Amino acid sequence: MKQVFHAETLAVRAGTARSQFNEHSEALYLTSSFVFDNAAQAAARFSNAEPGNVYARFTNPTVTAFQQRLAAMEGAEACLATATGMAAILSCLMGLLKAGDHIVSSHSVFGATVQLFNNVLGKWGLETAYVSQTDLNAWRAAIKPNTKLLFVETPSNPLTEIADLAGLAEIAKANGILLVVDNCFCTPILQRPIEFGADIVIHSATKYLDGQGRVLGGAVLGRQDMITESILPFLRTAGPSISPFNAWVCLKGLETLKIRMEAQCNAAAELANWLAKNPRVERVYYPGLADHPQFELAKRQQSKSGAVVSFDVKGGRECAWRVVDSTKLLSITANLGDTKSTITHPASTTHGRISAEARANAGIGESLLRVAVGLENIDDIKADLARGLG
Repeated sequence: MKQVFHAETLAVRAGTARSQFNEHSEALYLTSSFVFDNAAQAAARFSNAEPGNVYARFTNPTVTAFQQRLAAMEGAEACLATATGMAAILSCLMGLLKAGDHIVSSHSVFGATVQLFNNVLGKWGLETAYVSQTDLNAWRAAIKPNTKLLFVETPSNPLTEIADLAGLAEIAKANGILLVVDNCFCTPILQRPIEFGADIVIHSATKYLDGQGRVLGGAVLGRQDMITESILPFLRTAGPSISPFNAWVCLKGLETLKIRMEAQCNAAAELANWLAKNPRVERVYYPGLADHPQFELAKRQQSKSGAVVSFDVKGGRECAWRVVDSTKLLSITANLGDTKSTITHPASTTHGRISAEARANAGIGESLLRVAVGLENIDDIKADLARGLG
């Protein structure tokens, strides 16, 4: 009987394939191509008649190790790593869809995702309808005969809205379409969307999977046939590939993912409760607070509430920017998932390129700030924010 390992064990051991040197730490293969034994083997590799490495744009041992490890952690049959999280979304949609197809997406997806759907894919005949993240009836109503997939990220960025994954999976299956879930905020440590019926999981490995703000990366996970027959051909030809070095960094980042996520989530929960008591704070958005609209749903889907806390400051943009500018410890940057805590004003940064109407639909106002909690002492983080909230 095959032993079933826990997530933290898979994060350290899965995907390991030692070379002839029998190294203990995973090897980094910095090569653009691979040598074949003979012409027949070269032909077999290029035609997919024989498995093996061909060219590092789409096959590399280090990348394969990262893909296998992340797939094991997510409970997916297969994984395809990409250059960035946005490249993962692009590869997924370009591999699965064609001109004239229709997507139903949450209003609350990341700003760059909206840009991709509207300004890039829209030019090539893909249509996207946006609905409330939390209203299942709105998702049902938006489906058309040419709808091919539902796209959601949960928790959402930056308002931490929680989508009902089981409910969306039921809608998708009833209509013969796919459910694609961006699991960036939770990682497989906190949430495994496939267990709730999702067909495809997307990651920006740039965030928590690396965990220290060092490299860019992304991943698409799902059934073996869907990954290898539909999405891999696009990556093989178009080349939005992750570099072996970046894959190796993310591979090593996975080893500490569980302990980082647990520590950062615990600190975020404490920060959210502290902010909720501050008279200069209008509202706090955090799934671990009892007044969060999807508090009970978050408890069912996630093992912890996440490491991102967003909040509205009283006084609009001027007061929000004052909080940002008063920080001396937190990094003023739009990245998240780092061991270093970051703060950003979404309306003028991550969601600044989308229309005012789209920001309003997503609930992103001028007073909103997002803090991605790192591994600093939580009292130091509080003190840094208190300076601008005093």
